[in-house]
Amino acid sequence: MSHQRVFKILMVTVFAVCIAMTSFSDAQEVLTLIDYNQDNKIGLQDVIHGLQIISGIQTPPTHKEKVVSFLEAVNARDVSTIEELVTEDYIQHNPFIPTGRDSFLALLPVLEQNGTKVQNIRVIEDGKFVAMHNLWTNAAPFGADTVVSFDILRFDDNGKIAEHWDAIQPWESETVSGRTMIDGPTNIIDLEQTEANKALAVSIIQDVLMGQNPDNITNHISAEQYHQHNPSIGDGLEGIQAAVAYLISINNMFQYTKIHKVIGEGNFVLTVSEGQWNNTTNAFYDLFRMENGKAVEHWDVIQPVPTERLANENGMFGGF
Repeated sequence: MSHQRVFKILMVTVFAVCIAMTSFSDAQEVLTLIDYNQDNKIGLQDVIHGLQIISGIQTPPTHKEKVVSFLEAVNARDVSTIEELVTEDYIQHNPFIPTGRDSFLALLPVLEQNGTKVQNIRVIEDGKFVAMHNLWTNAAPFGADTVVSFDILRFDDNGKIAEHWDAIQPWESETVSGRTMIDGPTNIIDLEQTEANKALAVSIIQDVLMGQNPDNITNHISAEQYHQHNPSIGDGLEGIQAAVAYLISINNMFQYTKIHKVIGEGNFVLTVSEGQWNNTTNAFYDLFRMENGKAVEHWDVIQPVPTERLANENGMFGGF
């Protein structure tokens, strides 16, 4: 059955439901939303959500919505909301924060003293995992005045936040590409391409960054548009090639050795990898935006894996 036929059936059904539950004018509002959906290719879930709002139907919050509430609670130092959202035996993989919910709550006064705030830039949901691209300001507790992080939360079967991983990198205002470490598109589309895009991200890591088949780079990364947000790399394939040539010339080329996690939603995919650089083991978090079967944009955070003064024994990659 064609999408147009499905929408016609949906329009008639929703019209009847709205008249029965609310009013003729409310039914017209939903039909307007459906027309907008057809013109702008918004997902069917947006239409259903619009119907739920108008009809007064309440649905449980999604993992994404809970994450938004969690970040708001962190900024507000709202202990009760965090206790409601997070399990008591919360597993912590940030190496400098003790494990457990109480230990995280003990960090709130430190954040308040420093005026630390978090701004969410991007959020993607993949099953029980939610990945966030965040900007932290007044972030001295995390090692610099401003830092960029990727944070991953795992939800348990009861819908509570049970585990956390992250990687943090100080903000760099001057970049080779002229782009910042966080700007660019945030809208999630192409949900039906999620698995294909996750596979593409794995191929990029394996073929290009692990060096298994570097000649495949043009099969995976767009030669027409590749917007780069790594501060030290320019746009396009040329930017990658120039950066690689420079690192090889100083005998300091990074080497990815293992992919630990892949989280994707639609056109965005985050990979978590382990590798060597600057004579240390590093956590490499790479976020790709895909379009028409190729990567067209890239953000990343790189953090050395510490070996001293650890606050927990969970490891930055444990639990994946």
